[in-house]
Order: sequence, then structure tokens, then C-alpha cells
Amino acid sequence: KENKKRKRIQEAEKVSEDQNSSIVQEPPIKAKKARKKELSKAEKKLANRERALEQADEEEEQKLFQNKAKQKKGASHAITKSVVNSDTGTTVKQQQKKKVADETVNRRTVFVGNLPVNCTVQALKSLFKEYGQIKSIRFRSLVPAEDTLSKKLAAIKHKVHPNAKFINAYVVFKEECDAIKALNENGTEIASGFHIRVDIASKTSSHDNKRSVFLGNLSYDISDDAVREHFSVCGGVVAVRIVRDRKTGLGKGFGYVLFENTDAVHLALKLNDSVLMGRKIRVKRCGEKWKAPQKSPTQSRAPKDRVGTTLKNKRCSNESFVGEKAILLKKSTKPKRRKTIPGNKAGKNK
Repeated sequence: KENKKRKRIQEAEKVSEDQNSSIVQEPPIKAKKARKKELSKAEKKLANRERALEQADEEEEQKLFQNKAKQKKGASHAITKSVVNSDTGTTVKQQQKKKVADETVNRRTVFVGNLPVNCTVQALKSLFKEYGQIKSIRFRSLVPAEDTLSKKLAAIKHKVHPNAKFINAYVVFKEECDAIKALNENGTEIASGFHIRVDIASKTSSHDNKRSVFLGNLSYDISDDAVREHFSVCGGVVAVRIVRDRKTGLGKGFGYVLFENTDAVHLALKLNDSVLMGRKIRVKRCGEKWKAPQKSPTQSRAPKDRVGTTLKNKRCSNESFVGEKAILLKKSTKPKRRKTIPGNKAGKNK
């Protein structure tokens, strides 16, 4: 029995020791678990930061790769296809297409110059309708009566400046062949003192310089018909063009005359320095550079004669001056005399 009691006591002691040890050891275990939890949170934060940094790096690499790819595509697109214009936002191909379209329209368009101010759309239609179907007519070179009015409103309301005497117009046909036929109206007198000038609006229309002359020193308020009358003596005048200011409609002082034959050009050159509306006009061939008028031979000789006389005068003056030169005297070799001092002064000095 005593042995059993001892065993039970020993077992109870062991159990109590185990319990005590467990009680003593539990707090550090909990601390370890808490530390583990705290470390896991920090690790999670670090892992999240690392992942965010990795994602940012990957995104930057992707962006750089995409930008490089875009640059390569842009370069290849510029080389192969077309380049976008920064000013207009259109490509070169679009600009070329627009130019081609404008050129085709210009070939169907007829420029009509030297029209009277009171000319109307109906009058132009009645003049050109026999050549083909007309799509549109628009007036140009209008000078509004007031600065506040635009040219379009001035054309609609017929409020033109009183000093304006003529206007221009563009007539657009449906077919190009009709516009070419309309050139037959060039030089026709649409009103008293108004011979119209009809020409294709296309830039490719060739102008024959061999049959033309350039006019300079013209009056600013000169009319086309005044020039036509002045040069009609030389031969048949095909067209007269006075270069004018767009805003005021006044001439800029020069223009051109186109003749039927080259023989008329030779006769027109003889009208150089002829007086037209109180001014001596300048006439020369198209393409020739204007040279300033040289002085007459009498005027050019005068300075030479003067130069000769001045040279002669200089020679004479030099010769006379040589005669007046002073001759230097030779130094004498004789010794200089000493000054004699009076006896009284010499004694005093002593």
C-alpha cells in the first residue's frame, strides 16, 4: 500500500511539474507566435512594396518598348507612305490630292478681267452660256464702299467704292473643253470702254513672252483701255494686264501687253519714253532686266575735261612751287668769336 501511495504521489508530482513547466513555458511560446505574426506582417509589407516596384518597372519597360515600336512604325510610315504636316494636320498625299483637285477645277475656270463695276451675274451668264454649262460665277477685286463691309457683302449689296471703275470675275464651267471655247470672248467690248480679258485660271497656262512687252512708270489710276489704245498702233492687242492692289484697286505702276504677232513687239519698243496720261512710260521686252538710263556723252565728257584741267592746274602749281623753294644755306666752318667782357664788369665779378 505504501508503495502504491508513493507511486501515486510521484505521479501527482510529475503531473504538477508538467503543469508548472507547461505554465512556465507557455508565455515564451505565445511571444514566439506573436513575433512570428509581427514578422509576417512586415514581410507582407515588404513583399507588397517589392511587387509594386516590380510592376512599375515592368510597366516602364512596356512603355519604352511601345514607344520604340511606335517610333519605328512612324519612321517607316514616313518613308513609305506620307508625313503629317504639323501646320495643316494633313498628309502629303492629301495635300497632293487637293492640289490635283484644285488644278482640275482651275482648268475648268475662266478669269474675266476689266469688267465694269455694275456688271451682274446674269450678264456674265448670258455672255458665256453658249459655250457650255456654268457651275458658278464669283466676283473678285471689289473695293467696298465702307471699311466695315466685307467684299462678299459689298458684292451682294452692290456697295462698291465710288472711285472703283472695274472688277474681275471667275466663271467655272462643268467641262474643261467649254472653258477653252470661252476664250473666244477675249478682247470683246462688253461695255463702252471695257474690253474684257479672258484667260484660263490654271497656273500651267503658258504666257508667250516673245509676243509681250513690259510697261513701267504707269499712272496709278490708268485703265486697261487707255493702254490698249496707246499700243493699238503697233498691231493687234490680245490682252492688257495692269497689276493692281487688291485692297484699293489702284495700279502699282506697271503692267503687260500681249500682241498677236512678234512684229508688234518691235514697234512697241519704239514707244519707250512716250507720254501716256502725263507720264513717260518705260517699255521693254518681258524677261529683260531694267537698266538705269546712262548719262549722255556730253555730260560724261564734262567731268573728264574738268579732271584734265585740274591735273594741269596741279602740275602748274607744283612747278611754280618748285621755283619758290628756299635753298638751304651751308653751315660756315669758321669758329665763332667769343664775347668780350668789359674790364669793369670783369673786375666786379672778381
